[in-house]
Amino acid sequence: MAKSRRLHPAFRQMRKSVLAAGLLRPGESVLVACSGGPDSTALLHLLLELSRDIPFSLAVAHFNHRLRPQAAADERFAQNMALALELPYYAGRGDVRAASRKLGIGIEEAGRRLRYEFLERAAAEAGAAKIATGHTLNDQAETVLMRLLRGTGPTGLAGIPAVRYGSIIRPLLGLDRDEILEYLRDRKLSWRTDDSNRDERILRNKIRRKLVPYLEKNFTPAISRSLARLASTSRDEDDFLEEKARAAASRAITEKAGVSFLDSSALKRFPPALARRVVRIFLRRLKGDLLDISFDDVEAVRGMADGGELPISKSLVLERRRNRIGRRSGRAASVRYARPWNGRGRLPVPEAGWTYSGRFVGAPAVRSLLESVSVGGTRRKRRVPDNAAGCFLDAARLEFPLLVRNRRPGDRYRPLGAPGGKKLKEIFRAKGVAEEERDRRPVFISGGEVVWVQGLPAAEDHKITFRTQKALAISAAPSRKRSPEKDNHGGEKK
Repeated sequence: MAKSRRLHPAFRQMRKSVLAAGLLRPGESVLVACSGGPDSTALLHLLLELSRDIPFSLAVAHFNHRLRPQAAADERFAQNMALALELPYYAGRGDVRAASRKLGIGIEEAGRRLRYEFLERAAAEAGAAKIATGHTLNDQAETVLMRLLRGTGPTGLAGIPAVRYGSIIRPLLGLDRDEILEYLRDRKLSWRTDDSNRDERILRNKIRRKLVPYLEKNFTPAISRSLARLASTSRDEDDFLEEKARAAASRAITEKAGVSFLDSSALKRFPPALARRVVRIFLRRLKGDLLDISFDDVEAVRGMADGGELPISKSLVLERRRNRIGRRSGRAASVRYARPWNGRGRLPVPEAGWTYSGRFVGAPAVRSLLESVSVGGTRRKRRVPDNAAGCFLDAARLEFPLLVRNRRPGDRYRPLGAPGGKKLKEIFRAKGVAEEERDRRPVFISGGEVVWVQGLPAAEDHKITFRTQKALAISAAPSRKRSPEKDNHGGEKK
């Protein structure tokens, strides 16, 4: 009789959470984001145990933020762990401090953006349907506290979702740090320690090191579990209310010839809590997201008078005519996509309706493109294609594989010749790009930075110059049927 393996309590809890939330399906491939810290190390080994019960494959990904002297050792630790477990390994690196300065955002946010850009690229390269991160019950509690301090509504109280965008999963949300450390010690597993977690200039760290211990000592030792329970309950109730709101929105929002309208008389019949959610659904349909939409904006829509106009953003002004609130353009729901590309061959992007072709050219071809010519008696440089038809990028400044995706909130871009970077949505507005087009248009990413957006010039920091020895030439053409074996959108492993 085969000896049954001893199931650790932490494993039992993780398996229960995964099965209850339907996080994994047999046959899927999962990319595990592994920093080398205790949470992600435990996540990797717990998922490896779970793969004996649910047949799925694993790969490991590590992103080096280059913020600490120990970062290189962390990367080696993650790589050695993947090698010891005989799992595919993907590594990414980024200059987070430079990205923070360039994008005008905090170090933590810059690191998050670069890390998730890498994880999306690595998952696409690995063919992984899911990206697993090591968020724990304690992370959940800290998130709820952080949002309470900043001011939040019911949706904010729901905290960190177990699943995001259908592909990012958090299997450890039911485990606290003590349970994770106990699992690691019982399994005799080593891990790395991140000293930056002691930096109390970061709000989350200050909550973790100051506020949570104070609440545990003076109120209840189980504060983290209580807050995590609040998040879980809030999410259930938020999902329920959102379902009711969608049903109400189907009655209050109509669409004719691609133009959406909100029935203000129907809105008035709804309870305030439901009416606010219907307004948010309406605004998301028009705008594509709810970024920069405040509580006051929602209340202003609810209170619009007949004949009134209400500016919501630079590109969205509402008007009410009798009982109809709307504007003269519709907006299709956006579809998220992300594909790695090594720059060679053809890359079809059916969501955008375009196919891209890439080739590398040497210094002579680059000089020919940049050489001066005489036009009408005036000497000027020949214009390098950098618009809807294609662009040229300095290959030495690129990190392959590139990630080709639609835009994400907060994307910033410095086009050729621009004095500085701007939010991509602001550039689209200034260029008059239709709102329904903005979320479909492909964005080319290298090392977490936008290097080209079709219809705009190449990025200033990635342009070709007379010093360029090798350039990537990208050309674009409307998609049409072709043989799939001619496509080449794989990327190099890092």
